[in-house]
Amino acid sequence: MRVLILSDSHGLTEELHTIKNRHKDVDAFVHCGDSELQADSSEMEGFLAVRGNCDYDERYKNEETLHIGEDLLYVTHGHLYNVKMTLMNLTYRAKERDAKVVCFGHSHIAGAEKIDGTLFINPGSIRLPNRRKERTYAILQYEENKATVNFYDHEGNEVKDLTNSFSL
Repeated sequence: MRVLILSDSHGLTEELHTIKNRHKDVDAFVHCGDSELQADSSEMEGFLAVRGNCDYDERYKNEETLHIGEDLLYVTHGHLYNVKMTLMNLTYRAKERDAKVVCFGHSHIAGAEKIDGTLFINPGSIRLPNRRKERTYAILQYEENKATVNFYDHEGNEVKDLTNSFSL
């Protein structure tokens, strides 16, 4: 299963359409919050999206889940779990939800890491990146015992130094 993950687009519209059109072949689109768009906007159509600290549309939930095969992918923005300081609170929540993969944003820092058997993915920001110049999003290729996370800049070029594979 292939899942496109992005976050912190902060009002961008054309870029969301472009990225969706570029990757029509993925199985799911996930937005980890701070779109600053209405839930029923055409840009957000097709996205499993959560509410970030800059989102005011109450139709967004604080967390969502997606089944990837027999496993669970958990989505939240991260601000409610203090992710700018630590992933510990989010790790506990992942355990409570029995999630194999966690997607989050808020910090605008792109990266993927495995903590205590759970894969954490922050796609970065396609508007305001932190600690990098590239405005990024990610695609998760998920198989039964393996996950590969490829990162791309907003123009669709792979950011190879962020790409990584994980055994699950």
